[in-house]
Amino acid sequence: MKLFGFFLGFALAAQSAAGAPLFQWPVDCTLGDSCYIEDYVDHDPAAHNIRDFSCGINTRDAHKGTDIALLSFDEIDAGITVRAAAFGRVERIRDSMADDRLMRGVTKENACGNAVLMTHGDGWQTLYCHMKLSSVLVKPGDVLQPGDALGQIGLSGQTNHPHLHFQVIKDGKIVDPFDAATTESCADPVESLWDDPVEYYRTGLVTAGFANKIPSIQEVQSGAVRLQSSAADDPLVVYSLSGDAQAGDLLTIWANGPQGEVFRKQIPMENPQRAVMRAVGRKAPAGGWPQGAYVGEAQLTRNGTIIAHRFAHVTVE
Repeated sequence: MKLFGFFLGFALAAQSAAGAPLFQWPVDCTLGDSCYIEDYVDHDPAAHNIRDFSCGINTRDAHKGTDIALLSFDEIDAGITVRAAAFGRVERIRDSMADDRLMRGVTKENACGNAVLMTHGDGWQTLYCHMKLSSVLVKPGDVLQPGDALGQIGLSGQTNHPHLHFQVIKDGKIVDPFDAATTESCADPVESLWDDPVEYYRTGLVTAGFANKIPSIQEVQSGAVRLQSSAADDPLVVYSLSGDAQAGDLLTIWANGPQGEVFRKQIPMENPQRAVMRAVGRKAPAGGWPQGAYVGEAQLTRNGTIIAHRFAHVTVE
């Protein structure tokens, strides 16, 4: 009887023209103001190649969802609510992993961190990853309406910055909510599954990281210069690699350490190309950098709207 009621409710839920569920925005945040889309689904099946649904490069290799990221670690404490994107039933949850940017104890099996898996009928599922420890409000078997609270964005699982990984699945296969069409031509119209259109920015930040020198674009693309730790007497440099920036976009790169801000610089994107590497840094002060954790950030804005943001981390030993 409960099962019948579940599917009856689903039949009355919002659907796309193709019969798929229509999804509400799953986070209590405003794109371009209090959050941004860090990565879209990767549509290129080839290893080491990337392509988002619009043939841009706003994704990571083999990425299976939409990453909705917060602008600071402080917002974890503030509590940003994750909500059910569509009518459905809670299938599984996890709410036992610490919020730890060092990802201690993370394996392939628990990389999603604290999470909720929902079913929506006819083979459709949604997965909500990296939620805050002890924030999950639902249990398996709960039947939810669109917008019902699931928990809060956290830092659990395989992530070093606060974001929600939102994943759509149909019959075990990944579906991009920005374009559910099975064709892979960017000339075709998109089949969006969002009930309210979500703006897409082709421009993005592919990566950011710490180095001990100003790197070449090839070193950034290969990952050869990325540091996890650094000596106290070495320079600290934050680099970023942007894609498809427009003239007039503003790139800001900064770093913070145990004693506050280390450096900050704004860089107008006057002559942008398909891929642009920029880096900002400082030599070590007399006596060396204070030991501890350093966070680097790169942010792209357009007319005051945040369109991309990346975090980087290094430990000075």
